[in-house]
Amino acid sequence: MSTDTLLQLKPAPVWKHFAALNAVPRPSKKEERVIEFMRSFGESLKLPTMVDEMGNVVIKKPASPGMEGRPTVILQSHLDMVHQKNEGTDFDFLTQGIRSKVEGDWVTAEGTTLGADNGIGVAAIMAVLESEDLKHPPIEALFTIDEETGMTGAKGLDEGLLEGKILMNLDSEEDDEITIGCAGGIDSNTHMAYTEEAVPAGSTALRLTIRGLKGGHSGMDIHKGRGNANKLMNRLLYKTGNAYGLRIASIDGGSLRNAIPRESTAVVVLPEGKVTAFQEALSERRAEIEQEFAAVEPDLNISMEPVGVPGKVMALKDQEKILAALYTVPNGVWRMSPEIPDLVETSTSLARVIVKDGEFITQSLQRSSIESGKHDVASAVRAAFESIGATVENDGDYPGWAPKADSKILRLMQPLYRELFEEEPKVAACHAGLECGIISQHYPGLDMISFGPTIRHPHSPDEKVRIASVEKFWRYLTGALERV
Repeated sequence: MSTDTLLQLKPAPVWKHFAALNAVPRPSKKEERVIEFMRSFGESLKLPTMVDEMGNVVIKKPASPGMEGRPTVILQSHLDMVHQKNEGTDFDFLTQGIRSKVEGDWVTAEGTTLGADNGIGVAAIMAVLESEDLKHPPIEALFTIDEETGMTGAKGLDEGLLEGKILMNLDSEEDDEITIGCAGGIDSNTHMAYTEEAVPAGSTALRLTIRGLKGGHSGMDIHKGRGNANKLMNRLLYKTGNAYGLRIASIDGGSLRNAIPRESTAVVVLPEGKVTAFQEALSERRAEIEQEFAAVEPDLNISMEPVGVPGKVMALKDQEKILAALYTVPNGVWRMSPEIPDLVETSTSLARVIVKDGEFITQSLQRSSIESGKHDVASAVRAAFESIGATVENDGDYPGWAPKADSKILRLMQPLYRELFEEEPKVAACHAGLECGIISQHYPGLDMISFGPTIRHPHSPDEKVRIASVEKFWRYLTGALERV
């Protein structure tokens, strides 16, 4: 889609800046270009613009006339985006801008993630900064980096940059919700060396592939019962392996630590005389899985095809241990909140599995709205892998954001929502990781709230944002700034 087409959407200032932002490659941990883009934007407006040592960008704008005595508001969004593409999509996230398109009332991308998470929030803040007619208090725009792969930007935020006492995070994904709390998270990364052996004589090799799963955000979508490609692949291998002499040469499943894995590929070796029986057994297992997931994964595809025989396979003793550990490790919802209806309190997602060249590696992400729950499920993951001799390292630990029902900004935002949209907003905590908890550690006492437009399937190539909800979100944001 051309920029001109996006500019036909309303509100035009937001879509203009979203199009410009999406033309800039902005993968997590490689945000140099988008940092410079944002610095140049602030300087072009002749507004005080700073970049801290981490790469976070702060742009400050004085209050509009008559609003000088109002409290300073921090508007916050993150610059990086999740990079996922469909198999077969020819796209280089490091050099190309996102190709957007309109489908009905939605904007989506051609075979890749869209970057509405959190690009719409960034674009809305840019529109506020550029506007000459909006009424608003003093603004401190905070654009953080690396939110999607560890929140290192928020963790390393310079504590002398901001003065505001109210923070509006624009990274929520339902336009009828006001978020007042979120989950914390921790990564569990495992490694184990395994023994390789020569392929037995008289062997045939097959490539097993799982594709077509919905994937999605491993926090917001973890309760939806979607298939995890890593767990499904292990189920196939574990259930059919021993009876047919199957030996594993390699496994490559998942991609990003915070996305439910959509695809997995394994290369396996079997005795020539057992290939047909194995294929028949695998077809039965495939039919079972497809029937189980028919309601939530209609595009699930499990295939097998012959490939060249590899040079090495995993030793049988290691293969048995690794498959057992992968079957044992928890995945999905660990506990629902006993206090907040329908809120996932604690979860875990097995995001990445690699078996290659004598190395077994996994990556998983545990989330919880309570610290003890987060560390409890991380311990369960650790136990599963340490039981086979794997090394487990935890990193990326970040805190949750505890809800405050007596928040002053919440008391402003609730009645404003009712006034603007003639309906009651949902006030809730979410199971995603927002940067609010981390930022409040640097700036204690912040009064925080999060809201945003309706975004579906973030962290997957099916990501899309509802056009009408962006206009609604913009009305809500500008209305709130006028009322603070």
